[in-house]
Amino acid sequence: MNEPRRSTGDRRRGGGPRRNAGPPRGRSGPSRPISVDPARAAAHELLTVVRERDAYANLAMPAILRRFRLRDRDAALATELGYGTLRALGLLDAVVAACADRPLHRIEPPLIDALRIGAYQLLRTRIPPHAAVDTIVDLVRDRAGSRSAGFVNAILRGVSEHDEAAWTARLAPSADEDLLGHSAFVHAHPRWIAQAFADALGGTAELDAALAADDARPVVHLLARPGEITAEELALVTGGTEAPYSPYGVHLGPGSGDIGEIDAVAEGLAAVQDEGSQLVALALTRAELTGDDTGRWLDLCAGPGGKATLLGGLAALDGGTVDAVEQSEHRADLVRRAVDGLPVTVHTADGREAPLPDGEFDRVLVDAPCTGLGALRRRPEARWRRSPEDVAGLARLQRELLTAALRHVRPGGVVGYVTCSPHLSETAGVVTAVLRRRDDVERLDAREFFPGVPDLGDGPAVQLWPHRHGTDAMFITLLRRVR
Repeated sequence: MNEPRRSTGDRRRGGGPRRNAGPPRGRSGPSRPISVDPARAAAHELLTVVRERDAYANLAMPAILRRFRLRDRDAALATELGYGTLRALGLLDAVVAACADRPLHRIEPPLIDALRIGAYQLLRTRIPPHAAVDTIVDLVRDRAGSRSAGFVNAILRGVSEHDEAAWTARLAPSADEDLLGHSAFVHAHPRWIAQAFADALGGTAELDAALAADDARPVVHLLARPGEITAEELALVTGGTEAPYSPYGVHLGPGSGDIGEIDAVAEGLAAVQDEGSQLVALALTRAELTGDDTGRWLDLCAGPGGKATLLGGLAALDGGTVDAVEQSEHRADLVRRAVDGLPVTVHTADGREAPLPDGEFDRVLVDAPCTGLGALRRRPEARWRRSPEDVAGLARLQRELLTAALRHVRPGGVVGYVTCSPHLSETAGVVTAVLRRRDDVERLDAREFFPGVPDLGDGPAVQLWPHRHGTDAMFITLLRRVR
C-alpha cells in the first residue's frame, strides 16, 4: 500500500477535537458493567496470536472458537471478522491512519487490532455502524480501560464518516495514473504481489478481476478419496455440489460450519483440498509414459499430504505404489495420517537428497515449497507476511528439487513441477533455468491433461486462476525424461 494521506481536522460533534487524544498509560476502570461480544473477542484474539506468534489463522481459529464456545452463527461471525480483517489489513490500516494524528506504530498493538476489526465491520460488512463501533469500544473498555475506549471510539467515528468506496477515492492511487497501484489498494494486496500477478497474466487487462477474486472469501473444496466415495455421493451427504472440472471434487456452500465435523471428513472418506490442487495431481497421472509402466510413483514434497492422498488413492486402484518424502518430522506425521490405509510409504528426508533409487519412478510430483501467492484467498494473513526478498531463496530450492526429481524419474517417465504461486520466478523461471543445460528432457503440453477446463493459455505449461477457474492459482509444467 502507498503511504495514505492524512485527513485534516476533526469534525467531531459537540466540541473540539478529541479524536487525536491518545490513550493514557495505565488503566481506568469502567463505570458500568461491560458486556463484551464473544464473536468480536474471538476475532481480536485471532489477530493477536497471528501478530504475536506468527500463527496461521486457519490453524488457530478452530481452537479459539472452542475456547469461546462459539458455534453456528456466532462462530461464522467471528471467523468472518477475523479472516476478513486479516485479508484487508493494508486497506484498513490506511483508513485508520487517515483518522489518527500519529503513525500506527505509535498506537498500542492491541488497540490497532481492535481498530482494524472495527474498521472492517464499518467498511466491509452490513453490520449497522452503531453496533460496529459500540461492540469494539466495549471490547477495548474491558481490556484497556475507558480512556483507551474513548480513543478507539473517536477513530472509528472518523472511519464511519465514509464508506469503502469513498475512502478508496480519497486514499488510493489514481487508476488513470497508476492502475496497478489502484487495483492493489482497492483489493487489499501489497503492490509487489499485484505486480507479480500482472506479470504472470501478461499485463493489467485481467488484473482487477484477478485481485478481486483473490480477495473474495473462498468456498471450501473437498476431495472425494478415490475408491472410497464418489464425488456424487460426497455431494449428496454434504449438501455440496460436484466440482466443475475435477471428477473427485465437491464444492461446499457458504456457512458449511466446522469441516472436521462433517462425517465423511471425520471418517477419512474425504479431505479438504482445493480443486486446482486436484487438477494438477490428476494431470501428472494422465500424462503418457513411454516404456514399461511399473506403477511406482513419487511425491517429493508431500507435506501435509493432500496430493499424496489423491495419488495414493489412484495408485491403489491400479495396484501401484507411492513413495512420499517430507523433510519436517511433524509434517511427515501429517502425511502418514492422511494416507493411512493407502499404498504410500512416507520417508522423512530432504527431497533434494532422498534415500530413494535414481531412474526408477514412472511419475514424480514436485509440489515445491513456494511463496504461496496462489492461495492467498485461503490464507488471509499470508499476503502481509511475504516479501519480495523471499522469492530468490525459494527459487533456488525449487531448482534443486526439480533437478532431484529428474534424477529419480526413469527414462520415459514424467515429472510434474507444481507451485501454488503464479510468480514467474517460481514457475517458468525455475523450469527454464533447470532445462537450460539439459538435452534429455522434453516438455509436454500440459493443457491436454486438463479436459474440459477452459482458458488455459498458450501452453505448454498451465496456470490456473481464481477469476478464470474458481481454483487457487496453481501452476504445473510436465516434463518427460527421454533418456
